[in-house]
Amino acid sequence: MLMSLIAATLEIALKRLLYQDQFMKTARQRLKGKTLRFELAELDSPVILVFGESQADVLTSWDDPADCTVKTHFSAIPALRRRQRLPALIKQGDLEVDGDIQVVQQFVALLDMAEFDPAELLSPYLGDVLSEGLTQRVSAHADNIKRRWTDRQTQWGQAVTEEWRLSPSALELAWFSEEVDTLDRDGAALAARLERMEISR
Repeated sequence: MLMSLIAATLEIALKRLLYQDQFMKTARQRLKGKTLRFELAELDSPVILVFGESQADVLTSWDDPADCTVKTHFSAIPALRRRQRLPALIKQGDLEVDGDIQVVQQFVALLDMAEFDPAELLSPYLGDVLSEGLTQRVSAHADNIKRRWTDRQTQWGQAVTEEWRLSPSALELAWFSEEVDTLDRDGAALAARLERMEISR
């Protein structure tokens, strides 16, 4: 049930994102008739994109072999919007590609060309004014969270640096250890002298 909902939502989003603008038609033609299979570590079923003339069908099962299979995880998906990140993701092992790599390259190029405006995607369902307001509020919250996270990282970095400055160096530790040994020897010598004095009494 969840996978069907994900597939339907993704299909609507891809249609609005990739199939509305005429200037993207040439780039879409390169993918026509191709299948791109995503195997995400977090999902039990694959997500298969079948590119057609007027839309990309999103399926959760496909009997024929896909032209290209991409194995990855959710955290790597946002990076696919930037074409120049693809080689780095493959090199780092965040993306494993089997089959015709040009299919995923063309898909990423298409995503890179698309202008992503969440308000435009929501406006048919919520209206222009409400979707614009909602998008601005979500964006403001996201910026606030990002700023607080950056501030927190800075604080943690300063705390670690301060802690490192306060921690003793190897030379100071060696000196302290030597002083403890000297004190221990002096204590033992004093105890021996006191014992001798007790005996001589």
